[in-house]
Amino acid sequence: MSDLHTLLALHGALLIFANVLLEQGGLPIPAYPLLVVAGALAAQGQLSWPLVLAAAVAASLIADTAWYFAGRRYGARLLRTVCRVSLSQDSCIRQTQSLYLTAGPRLLLVAKFLPGAGALSTVMAGLTRAPYRVFAGYDVTGALIWAGSAVLLGVLFHPLVADILEALTQYGRMSVLFLATLLAAYVAYRVFLRWRVVRDLQAIPRLTLDELLSWQRAGRKIVLLDVRPQPEDPLPGAIPIDANAAIDKLDLGPRDADIVVYCACPNEISAALVASRLRAAGYANTWALLGGHDAWQAYREAPQSPLSSPPATEQS
Repeated sequence: MSDLHTLLALHGALLIFANVLLEQGGLPIPAYPLLVVAGALAAQGQLSWPLVLAAAVAASLIADTAWYFAGRRYGARLLRTVCRVSLSQDSCIRQTQSLYLTAGPRLLLVAKFLPGAGALSTVMAGLTRAPYRVFAGYDVTGALIWAGSAVLLGVLFHPLVADILEALTQYGRMSVLFLATLLAAYVAYRVFLRWRVVRDLQAIPRLTLDELLSWQRAGRKIVLLDVRPQPEDPLPGAIPIDANAAIDKLDLGPRDADIVVYCACPNEISAALVASRLRAAGYANTWALLGGHDAWQAYREAPQSPLSSPPATEQS
């Protein structure tokens, strides 16, 4: 840890720039603790706090601009890809879209404080084609708030930070091993929670798009529920609902109605969660659509797809 102290004292701004750039680029290398340490060193006169903030803001803007333009070009596909590497990918897209659609670019003011929302909110800004000047203004302000809060903590508690650094230096490898063990335990716990949710929801039956279209062509009445937060380009006849809505507030018809739920999320988790709640409420004939909205898009774009849309779903 004394090496870290020395490196920060000699190359503080460059080290901060590299750390923030890597973190905002998507690597699991937290920059906030380093910014707190930099604030403590600034309070001792060993670093220039304006230079630290400038380095952090510049790195954030560079990384976030890359995410912004990638979001403009690749749209929802990039959002889904980012969410696939999240430890909470089942709620990742839904929660990020809901937050952004509610707050708009203003979400960038606090996104860096929300776990997993930093890159996703910048992708959403590009996906929704927010003007770059608006995006950059909120992004720079949010980076200043985020980095400034860390530096301020370091300044206010610099004696405590110095004591922690001294303790870490004294115990050397044991302290690093302890911190690494804590991080590994946290990741393992999150992975276990995700595995348990996926396992439990495997019991919810899936319906393929071909089966759904076959039922529709046969005249079978289907209640089709769209649980995406931004229900653009829905399947014909789909009813948009809030995934967290109370079941008794939904007009779904009789308890024996055939209900198919779809989302745009990995493993159909959001759809399966809603289907699970519907089944618990007495709607036994409920399925999650295998592949969700992605399956519908692939069907429409396939060369052998019919020119006309499939028959509209009748609502019961």
